[in-house]
Amino acid sequence: MSFVRHPATLFGVLNLSAIAGSTYYLRSHLVYNVQESEARSDEIEGTLRGHIGLIEESLDRLEGKGMEADRGKKMDDYYGKRAKDEKKK
Repeated sequence: MSFVRHPATLFGVLNLSAIAGSTYYLRSHLVYNVQESEARSDEIEGTLRGHIGLIEESLDRLEGKGMEADRGKKMDDYYGKRAKDEKKK
């Protein structure tokens, strides 16, 4: 019954366990938020790349370089790429 004699030890252990538990919870919450943010960024990046492809195709058609068979090709090429895939090379 050393805790009865030394209640400060009990409070110290409870304090450390509360700090460890809250740290673990905050870390898991932070990891989840980072993953969600990365997924949103990838989606936005793909959308922007697809729009860039559409704009380039429109410019090619206006300049007379684009053919009907090439329609949608640049958009698919750009949309299929990802910056994180390019970094691996």
